[in-house]
Amino acid sequence: MKTTPFTHFHEQLGARLVEFVGYKMPVEYFGVNQEHIKVRESVGVFDVSHMGELWVKGAKAFELVQKITTNDVAKLLAGKAQYTCFPNGKGGIVDDLIVYMVNEQKYLLVINASNIDKDWAWVKKQNEEIGAEIENASDNIAQLAIQGPDATKVLQKITDTNLSDIKFYTFEYGVVAGIEDVIISATGYTGAGGFELYMWNNEADKIWEAIFEAGKEFDIKPIGLAARDTLRLEMGYCLYGNDIDETTSPLEAGLGWITKFTEGNNFIDREYMENLKAKGIEKRLIAFEMIERGIPRQYYKILNNNEEEIGEVTSGTMSPMLKKGIGLGYVKFDYRKSGTEILIQVRKKKLKAKIVRPPFYKK
Repeated sequence: MKTTPFTHFHEQLGARLVEFVGYKMPVEYFGVNQEHIKVRESVGVFDVSHMGELWVKGAKAFELVQKITTNDVAKLLAGKAQYTCFPNGKGGIVDDLIVYMVNEQKYLLVINASNIDKDWAWVKKQNEEIGAEIENASDNIAQLAIQGPDATKVLQKITDTNLSDIKFYTFEYGVVAGIEDVIISATGYTGAGGFELYMWNNEADKIWEAIFEAGKEFDIKPIGLAARDTLRLEMGYCLYGNDIDETTSPLEAGLGWITKFTEGNNFIDREYMENLKAKGIEKRLIAFEMIERGIPRQYYKILNNNEEEIGEVTSGTMSPMLKKGIGLGYVKFDYRKSGTEILIQVRKKKLKAKIVRPPFYKK
C-alpha cells in the first residue's frame, strides 16, 4: 500500500488504518460520531494527501481546461477556484474536481484519489490535439484539510496571510509555519468551514506539527475518512463512485449549476447535455431523510407509496447531528420534488422517508 507523508503520525496516534484506493489511510481515530461532532463544533484535521493533483500550464492551458470541464473556466480569475466535472463523451462523468486558476497560463486540477490514473489518461488523450503542458504531481504534493468553526483561529497563528481575505472558493500562496508557497484554499468537503493546504511532501511534517501545536487550546484532533464521509453526506455533497459515475450525467445528479452553456464554452458533451436538458431527464438525484427509524445504505431500493420501485439509494448514514437516517439516491423524475413521501426498503422492512432539499444539516 502507498503511504502519505503523514502516515507515521496516524500510526503514532493509534488510528485504525485501512486500505483505501491503494493507500494506507486512517478511517477512524476515536469514534466516527465524536470525530464528526468535533469538526462541526470546533476543529479537526484530515489527511487528504491521497487526492490527485494535475498541473495544466502554458499558452494552451485555458483551451484544454475549458474543453475537458463542464463549468465555464472563462469566469475564473487568478486566485479563484471552481467546482466542476470531466464529461466522458458519452453523457457520463469521468470525475468531479476543483480547478484552481493560478494565472492565465497555470491551472491546478484537484481530482479524486480513486480516479488518478483514469483521469490522467483522459486528460492526456484530450490534450493530444491541443498541446498544453501537463504534469501529474499527485505523488509529490501533500494535502491537509483543517475544517471547523475554529479552523481560522488555529491556522492564523502560523501564517501572516490574512485568512479573512480568503473567501469561499478562493486561494492564496502563503507562508505557513515558515514554509513558503503553501496553497491556502478556502475549500473543503465538510460544510463546516475551514481551509485546505497544499504543500510539498518534504514540508509536510513541519506543517502538521505546527497545526497541532497551534490548535492545542481548541483541543484540535485528527479526523478519519469515515467522518469525512458522514460530514459530506450531511451537506448533500456527491461522492464519486456512489452518487455520480460514468453512467450519470451532471444534469441527473443535480449539477446543472456546474454545466454552463455559455457562449464559447464548447466542452466535451455540450451538445449531448443541451439535448438532454431540452428533452428532459428521466431520473434525478434526490436527498431524503427517514421518518421511521432506520439507516439507509447504498443499493437499498426506493419505493413509492404503492410499494413500486422508483429508484435506488446511492449514499446513506445515520446523521450524527440530526440523529436520524439520511441519504441520497436516484428516483424517477416525477418523484423528485421536496416533501414527497417515499419508502426505503431496509432489508425486509419498508420504512417511511421524505424527500428534502439539502443540506440536511444547517448551521
